[in-house]
Amino acid sequence: MKAKILMMMLAGALLAACKGSGNYESMDSMADSVGTADINLAEPKLVKTAGINFKVKNVQQSSEKITLLTNQYKGMVMSHSVNTNINNTSDKRIGEDSVMRISAFYTSAQMTVKVPSVKLDEYLDSVAKLGVYVSTRSMDIEDKSLDYLSAKMKLNSRKDMVDQQKKGKIIIKDPSAVLNLRDDLVDEQIYNRKIDDAVKYSVVNLSFYQSNTIFKEVIANDDPASYNLPFFKRVGLALSDGWNLFKELLIVLINAWALILAGIVLWQAIMFYKRKRNTALKTI
Repeated sequence: MKAKILMMMLAGALLAACKGSGNYESMDSMADSVGTADINLAEPKLVKTAGINFKVKNVQQSSEKITLLTNQYKGMVMSHSVNTNINNTSDKRIGEDSVMRISAFYTSAQMTVKVPSVKLDEYLDSVAKLGVYVSTRSMDIEDKSLDYLSAKMKLNSRKDMVDQQKKGKIIIKDPSAVLNLRDDLVDEQIYNRKIDDAVKYSVVNLSFYQSNTIFKEVIANDDPASYNLPFFKRVGLALSDGWNLFKELLIVLINAWALILAGIVLWQAIMFYKRKRNTALKTI
């Protein structure tokens, strides 16, 4: 009886030991997983973006200097635009056919550049020295470590599934599912490469402007009313036009001679009738 009890106790101890060993293995596995995650997160994926708005003496010259400075820092100009807006315009007449146009215009520029992140602060300081003064300056840092780790774990999981599908361990009946799985692999790889590029190179948005510029230019007078002939020339043309009008009127009168003659005869007849009537009234 005691022997049976002793055997049962040994069996229970052995079972407990086996369970404990399993728990230790499970804990070791979890520790390995956490350790792997910690190793991946030990290299943070920090994406830096910056912006600076400043005033310069000359927009065109500053644009050229910023381009050279970006090349010196092994960066790249991604976009560049210059805008000029006319604020006010005034025309001053300086002759019969010309005016001086005085314009006040405002010039500004926007540039987007990518520079190595390790040189970002140094680059911003160098750019600020090109301006008269800095209006605003900002820098944002976004931690993409978890996004990167998530994409990497998904990528490994999909790779493992593809490998098992190739070895015949997993059978996927729908061909479109295989294509979607491969597309997901490509998307995850590209996503992480974008994060790597964003971590390595920071995007900087530059906006700069200069004081209003006054520009003078002599242009042709576009007002037709301003183009008048000299006085004596206009008098001569007026006499010529009057003589031509008189000749035209004379020609009209000559063409209407019959009507004029009929009018004269009618007028004489009326006058003769009136005189005869007045004489008859006086005799009565």
